[in-house]
Amino acid sequence: MIALIALLLAAEQAATTAPAPPPANDQCKYDSNGLDLGFNAFDQDATAGWRALSSKPGCEEAAANMVRAYRMNAEAYLPLLYWHEAQLRAEAGDYGAAIPLMDKSREPANRDKFGWNPYVDATIAFLRRDKVALTKARKRLAELPKPSDLNAGRSWPPNLGVVDGLIRCFGKTYKVAYGPTCRKPIT
Repeated sequence: MIALIALLLAAEQAATTAPAPPPANDQCKYDSNGLDLGFNAFDQDATAGWRALSSKPGCEEAAANMVRAYRMNAEAYLPLLYWHEAQLRAEAGDYGAAIPLMDKSREPANRDKFGWNPYVDATIAFLRRDKVALTKARKRLAELPKPSDLNAGRSWPPNLGVVDGLIRCFGKTYKVAYGPTCRKPIT
């Protein structure tokens, strides 16, 4: 009888104990030396910084944490770092965390000559599943006047193809809609 009571108590305790967290994904760990990289190496080099980490399947959240750690010490690049952290969080499916970060990446209206803010608006509308707002933001971006000094070979406006992909794949995940498949025109 005592053995049965002890067994029942042990089973009850096991049922009320929180499960152990999943083991850390070793491939998603990053070396703090990556945080000492210059901004271009950290932000743009596919073999270093956050891009190298985010290219590993399942490491989007770890890469977002790396961007956050980097931006804590890189004030001059905050808008772009907010944007990249937001993109990674959106790719990981955490739209609620991504949207406020995207808001922080906005340019002051008087300095937004390349349509960054309509691009931000379009992306946030996509994450909120608001197709009307997404379409309006796309229209504002598409109507942006082309600067006279813009290099002739450069497409205008920037990010219009990305926004078109968000519209084309509306209802899919951000990771899918942002990807190259959705940017290809449907023929």
